[in-house]
Order: sequence, then C-alpha cells, then structure tokens
Amino acid sequence: MTQVSTINRQIVLASRPTGAPIAANFSLNKVERPIPQQDEVLLRTVYMSLDPYMRGRMSDAESYADPVAINAVMVAGSVCIVEQSNNDDYQVGDWVVAFGGWQDFVISNGVGLIKLSDQLPNKSYALGVLGMPGLTAYMGLLDIGQPKAGETLVVAAASGAVGSLVGQIGKIKGCKVIGIAGGAEKCQYVVDELGFDACIDHKAADFAQQLANVCDNGIDVYFENVGGAVFDAVLPLLNTCARIPLCGLISQYNATELPEGPDRLSLLMGKLLVKRIRMQGFIVFDDYGHRYNEFMTQMSEWLLSGQIKYKEHRIEGLEKAPEAFIGLLKGENFGKLVVRVGEENSK
Repeated sequence: MTQVSTINRQIVLASRPTGAPIAANFSLNKVERPIPQQDEVLLRTVYMSLDPYMRGRMSDAESYADPVAINAVMVAGSVCIVEQSNNDDYQVGDWVVAFGGWQDFVISNGVGLIKLSDQLPNKSYALGVLGMPGLTAYMGLLDIGQPKAGETLVVAAASGAVGSLVGQIGKIKGCKVIGIAGGAEKCQYVVDELGFDACIDHKAADFAQQLANVCDNGIDVYFENVGGAVFDAVLPLLNTCARIPLCGLISQYNATELPEGPDRLSLLMGKLLVKRIRMQGFIVFDDYGHRYNEFMTQMSEWLLSGQIKYKEHRIEGLEKAPEAFIGLLKGENFGKLVVRVGEENSK
C-alpha cells in the first residue's frame, strides 16, 4: 500500500524477539492521520533510517535509552516534509530531520527538529553521510581514535554506513587503512571505490592470519562495530597506546547468553593494562550532539570535493521495513540502509 493523506500506517513492536528478530515481532497498524494542535506541526515521512541500534530498543534489558514498548511505534530517524504547521518556526513544505519512527505521519512541537537546506541534493543523505552515521564516524574516529599520519587504522564493518566513512576519514588523515567486511564484493568495493589500502573478508577460514599479514606493523586504531571473532583477531595485533572507539557490537545483538568457550575478560583487561590501550564507548548525540555543526561543515566540504564517497542501499515501501531490518542484522545490506516511505513532492 502506498502512502495516502488520510491514513497513518505504523509499524509497531508486536513482541520482543528472542535471539534474532523475525517478522512476527512486528505488526502493521493503520490509524487516522493525526491533527496538529497549537504550536505543533504535522510531518510526513519521506525517508526513514534503519540502523543496528534498533535491535537494542526491541529488548527490555537495561540500556542507555528506554526500550520500545509493546504495541508502540518502532523508533527511527526520518526525513520529513512539513504538511501542516501551527508553529511560526516552520512553514508548509519545509524539510526537516526528525525522530519520527516507522510511520507515515508524526506530530512535533519543533523540539529536536533539524531544518534541511534547500541546497541538499539528496535529502536522504541527512540520514547517512550527513546524519547520525556520519557524525558517529567523524567524532568516534577523530575524538576518540585520534588518528595520526602513518598509523594503521583497522575498521570493522568497513562497507557499512559508519565504517565506510571512518576509513575514508582515516585516509584523509594520512593513515594506512585496513577494512574488514563480509564477502568479496564488499571487500572489492572498499578498496577500489573507497580507497582503503586493503580489506579482509571475515568469512575467510584464515581471516586472522590474513589480518596479521596485512597489519605487519600492528594496529594503532581499531574502530569497533562488530565484536566477536573479529575482535578476537584484532586483539593480539594492537600496539602500545592503541585507541579503540567502541561504536557497536553487531555480532552480539541477537545473543541470548554469553558465548561459549573460556572467559577472555582477564586476557582483554591484561592487554589494556600492559599496552596502555584506550577503549571507549560513546553514544553519539549524547556525547557529541553539540558539535553537529562542526561535523556538518567539514563533512559537506569533503563530500562536495569528492574526498568522501557514499553508498546508499534504498528500500521502497514502509511495509518492507521489517524484512530489511532483519537482513541488516545479517549483513545483507550494502551501504547505508534507507527506506523510502513516501514521495518527495508535497501533497
């Protein structure tokens, strides 16, 4: 079903997943389009972002943000058009970035909205290279990773929305950049199109040995998106005073218990201590939201000059969001995953 002006389609959390999410964890509801009150605006979703963090919001385990309630709309960043406005700061036809969720329409009082420039050629880029993933890559690498020219930077999930940008920023800063991705096609893209020095397929039987061979001077900065077996291969290669921006652990998001095998916590802590390694997690808007304008200025310059390249994986139709999200957690996307929910022209 396509977007219509009188109905608000909503994809809600029908049940909490055990392990990997399945289609039955989601439900498509249809309700009347909401009506904005005084000082409010009605936003129509055109593009919607799908990101790994959403798996955590489906769980009721303690985290940095409240979980999505059962039968509540799934959370998501979105690019929207103002359809109706009772707020003097916004006019009908304005483009904004919102946190509107998996639905056609959302009401906002204007708090937290970011206006988009009319000069932005691809509005969906505000959900990727010029949005949360871009800010994550920029601040995580530059503020926590602090790369220096001549150092070796290793990037997990190198063809993804964040990792692809981390590696390119690393090259701009003069690093030797090694990517890790799943499959020959992604690895070839990372090297040939994005300019990484090498990319190792984590599915290869000798993955750890290949990584060691290419990181012949060790690893100075490791941008962590994955965890699991990938981190196991990285750990022994870390140099003294290495830095690890801890962005995500997608290999563990569907886990229901600790992995089998020996307890490796003491090994990790010993390595951090002896080699004086800095490992720091971050929540990008909580920690770096106040530096968004700095990021936007620099990333826009790099993008327009061709120093940064960007790949978008676009899905058509809100109803396909659950399937696309399930595939995202399996690594089936190639580039930043975005759902086109409606038309760009104002209705």
